[in-house]
Amino acid sequence: MTALPATEPVRTTCPYCGTGCGVLGGPSPATKGDSAHPTNFGRVCAKGSALGETLGLENRLLHPIVNGERASMSDALDLVARRFYETIETHGPDSVAFYVSGQLLTEDYYVANKLMKGFIGSGNIDTNSRLCMASSVAGHKRAFGEDVVPCCYEDLDEADLVVLTGSNAAWCHPILFRRITDARQSRGTKIVTIDPRRTATAADADLFLPVNPGTDVLLFNGLFSYLARTGAVDLDYIGRSTSGFAQALERAGLDAPDIDAVAEICGVPRDDIEAFYTLFAKTQRVVTVYSQGVNQSSRGTDKVNAIINCHLATGRIGRPGMGPFSFTGQPNAMGGREVGGLANQLAAHMNFEEADLDRVRRFWNAPRLAAKAGLKAVDMFDALLEGRIKAMWVMGTNPAASLPDGNRVREALKKCEFLVVSDCVADTDTAKHADVLLPAAGWGEKDGTVTNSERRISRQRAFMPLPGETLPDWKFVAEIAQRMGFADAFDYRRPADIFREHAALSGFENRGARVFDISGLAEISDAEFESLHPVQWPVTGERRHGKQRLFGDGKYPAPDGRACFIAVAHHGPVNAADPDFPLVLNTGRLRDQWHTMTRTGEVAKLMMQAPEPVLEISAADAAAFAIADAGLAEVTSSWGRAIARVRISSAQRPGQIFLPMHWTDAMSAFGSPGRAVNPACDAVSGQPELKHTPARVRPFAVRWEGLLLSQHRFRPQGFLHWTRSKVEGGYLYRIAGDEPLGEGNLLGLSLLRERERPLDYHDKKRGLFRAAELDAKGAMAECLLVGAPGSLPDPAWLLDLFARGEPVSENDRRILLGARAAEPKADEGRVVCSCFAVGETRIRTAIADGARDTAALGRALKCGTNCGSCLPELRDLISSAASIVPAEPDLTGA
Repeated sequence: MTALPATEPVRTTCPYCGTGCGVLGGPSPATKGDSAHPTNFGRVCAKGSALGETLGLENRLLHPIVNGERASMSDALDLVARRFYETIETHGPDSVAFYVSGQLLTEDYYVANKLMKGFIGSGNIDTNSRLCMASSVAGHKRAFGEDVVPCCYEDLDEADLVVLTGSNAAWCHPILFRRITDARQSRGTKIVTIDPRRTATAADADLFLPVNPGTDVLLFNGLFSYLARTGAVDLDYIGRSTSGFAQALERAGLDAPDIDAVAEICGVPRDDIEAFYTLFAKTQRVVTVYSQGVNQSSRGTDKVNAIINCHLATGRIGRPGMGPFSFTGQPNAMGGREVGGLANQLAAHMNFEEADLDRVRRFWNAPRLAAKAGLKAVDMFDALLEGRIKAMWVMGTNPAASLPDGNRVREALKKCEFLVVSDCVADTDTAKHADVLLPAAGWGEKDGTVTNSERRISRQRAFMPLPGETLPDWKFVAEIAQRMGFADAFDYRRPADIFREHAALSGFENRGARVFDISGLAEISDAEFESLHPVQWPVTGERRHGKQRLFGDGKYPAPDGRACFIAVAHHGPVNAADPDFPLVLNTGRLRDQWHTMTRTGEVAKLMMQAPEPVLEISAADAAAFAIADAGLAEVTSSWGRAIARVRISSAQRPGQIFLPMHWTDAMSAFGSPGRAVNPACDAVSGQPELKHTPARVRPFAVRWEGLLLSQHRFRPQGFLHWTRSKVEGGYLYRIAGDEPLGEGNLLGLSLLRERERPLDYHDKKRGLFRAAELDAKGAMAECLLVGAPGSLPDPAWLLDLFARGEPVSENDRRILLGARAAEPKADEGRVVCSCFAVGETRIRTAIADGARDTAALGRALKCGTNCGSCLPELRDLISSAASIVPAEPDLTGA
């Protein structure tokens, strides 16, 4: 099971978003984009370009841990198998559950689903993909008869209009956004962005519609009605290839009788709504991209179908440059959908219907096959808290941090009678509750396949040896299954064995009933699997090269062969703002971070854009709630609270606030927004409402703040507030409390290690306390600054000194104690370009000095010249600077 270190670059796939970029990994720590991969043609974003910096073994889980103590692998696996077996025998198969992840490879997913549904006999396996694309799955199934994305990435290149709704693609799918902006440059493609926030994507749009949260169905029902009123629908296509048109149009008309009604409820000027509708109606080649702003909603499935209705009405689907396009969140969320990783699916896009149940039962020779759907994610953890689920296995995900109503989830994990966590790292909010920790292989060590947002299957290849006792997730599952008595069904030797079985099941008695069919790959050899090129499904025996677009012939995988219009009505979110909680809390991704930062959070340059949790709030709301820019604020909902640094932002409309999703208890005291997010879910998809939580804010008062630089990674204890961020050479801790300043000094000192070479200075006049510790070589090992709120100096020089790791000179010691640099380093401001560490201050200065386009900024500062993720922000800064340039004096006398 141990791979040899790569001696030359290995073609593999990025482990972050659903774009599925090809990258070259090994033998050096650096990673590059794979120019031969048809997804990205060599481009990678800031996260992808820093993958090599995530391959170290710091903070890795390398050995099994049982009840807090290291154990042998054999003993750990025996224990897991025995406890699951005994629980099933005593309480039945529905007393156990698996919660898995879009970080798993398809082979991992397949084996886990087979064990739970096929041989344990319960549907209780769900995935964190429930949090990102379940509504898209449900919308596809209602409209098309199967969960199928009809588009391909080339449609972005060939579209004349791209509508991005609920998608901050400039940050979340930057390589795909580059394809869109490239198309604008080459063919004049128009970009419309629909989002409550003025994101980086919105800043780059030709038309921006800042809709009120939760009004997406109304907006697209209004578009549907407009298309019908203006004769822009394709009646021949509707009659030939669809059903339900009249009912859906009638329902849309009740919601949106005219543009004025839409504009009023959506909160967007009438002229902008009309401009969008007119542009959509007159443009044949339209792609509508949607993502988490649509899916993560208590009405998410209806939003998806409202979008699809507009494409069906115009026949703009399945042809070049047109169609509804879900940008999936995770690297293998679609692979999980293929193998039945969701609780309400069977493998190979089959359902809990008698014919499908019989088919899968016979293929697997699984007489105990689950007969009904299992519990979806939020319901699963409710059942855990209530004691209906006794034993759970969490694979490669961190539900304590990522699920809504996080306090309740943590309580459920504590109550679990037997919790197994298989992960790469031990220090997660979920792992701390585990009875057994199993050390899983990480990216660069795993071998198998993933499927991206355009249905393209790519290989993820190992180029690093398996460290310690780590194993791939599929191997853990197979070992447990064998110990539970299912050896014959789980006798896999390598990932290729699993892939061939998965491919064979997709074609088993399919006969064209399901679009998902990769049976053309069912008999590939080990060597062919190893060299497999990226390919889009379906892949049948007649079409081994796959197929780009689907439904171009107007035929759908529904019983009658027709797509179905779905009559959907506008309803507000389940939990509305009220006088007690007057603001709407939104959560989402940052450009340079991924999920709960177990990987990206350990890369210093990726932490520069946002080194601590930040609450974005409008100037009007900040004033109304007495919130100071750069101060601390507490966000409270009916479910919990979070604490973050304040950033007053013009991107936020009054009444709305935003917290990034990434912070956890491992990196902050109360930075995790999941504790405050409401647990309402879509009634059809079960996807949580992560974009709309009623909340209030107040200043979070502290009497002192501190900065601690340390070479060590730990969780501070006993502090009212703290956060940790990776910096060059170690970690920067921001600490704060409501004790008197003197007690804050002592609390800060308690964090320093055993002090053999101390430097201390207390500046009572300035109210600052400084302490440092040098290592045996005279370099800075730790440094502490404590002072009243707002009094701490800019730490830029200190960070530079710490990163150098060189002996501290006598002069630097004096400067260190003075907490000032001899030559103060210019404040970079908020980092905009992570690749070259270029901050907003320097960019604004360069613009003022004459750099009036992104090319000029690239020549002057290098920003925007590598991954391009920051280009929308650079354009926005250029535009904002131009808007405040004093007008030339009018010399005409007019």
